[in-house]
Amino acid sequence: MVAATDATVLIIGETGTGKEVLASALKQYSRRSDQPLVTINCAALPESLAESELFGHRKGSFTGASDHKIGRLQAAHNGTVFLDEIDSLPVPIQAKFLRFLETGEIQPVGETKSHIVDVRLIAATNANLQERIESGDFRRDLYYRLNVVPLEIPPLRDRSDDIPALLQLFIQRFSQSHSIVPPRLSKAALQRLLHYGWPGNVRELRNVCERLCILMAGQEVQDFNLPVEIISGVQANTTDFSLPEGGIQLEGVEADLIRQALQRAGGNRSKAARLLGITRDTLLYRIQKYGLDEVS
Repeated sequence: MVAATDATVLIIGETGTGKEVLASALKQYSRRSDQPLVTINCAALPESLAESELFGHRKGSFTGASDHKIGRLQAAHNGTVFLDEIDSLPVPIQAKFLRFLETGEIQPVGETKSHIVDVRLIAATNANLQERIESGDFRRDLYYRLNVVPLEIPPLRDRSDDIPALLQLFIQRFSQSHSIVPPRLSKAALQRLLHYGWPGNVRELRNVCERLCILMAGQEVQDFNLPVEIISGVQANTTDFSLPEGGIQLEGVEADLIRQALQRAGGNRSKAARLLGITRDTLLYRIQKYGLDEVS
């Protein structure tokens, strides 16, 4: 629904969750799919050159401007602009960029005449823009202008049910690209991967898959073949329980642990499932089994 419109989109998510992939998909399924997608990393724009890079400049407008230059916004005319790390856009440029969003006009450095540019804008950030606003590093009016359709990508640790499909996709893709026999994941290795916290999100998972395809081509991957950070990360989350002399009521303990996990996760069932080391579907089944719907 979002892709089919020209609405401005603000993608929010941690580093490595796939914000640029989502932006590409929005462009692919839009009416501008046959037009260019211009990606601008705001964090890589030097403040002294940011205005020229975005809006262009005339020859001689400043020292070093030896030729006319079309800005990247104008170069994307009729297409889509993806502004990554929008929170890093220099504050002095934010007012001019806000005007562009409101009017579609750009004014190259050194020119008195404005040009109308027709682009669809997608912005992305891994920062808390509300905090940036409070600290004076981001304009509140620009935030409201960008935040027309917010799309939040959850971190991989909160959607562990996606991991098996992503593993299959990446292993198949890298095996084909490197022309090698794909490795096979043992049950123990798969469990390690499912219970790992993935601080680097999908990007980290993709890199692990490529490494396994190269180093374990055609072999079965055991849990001890996985990168040390995954093994140690899982081990750090495990705890030894001692059975009391008099035994326990297992269902009562299980229901209590689920209740605690849901409360600690603020009702987020994917996060609660990760805390318990089970899949979200298993958690949902047990929530129904123990009548814990009111907790979440």
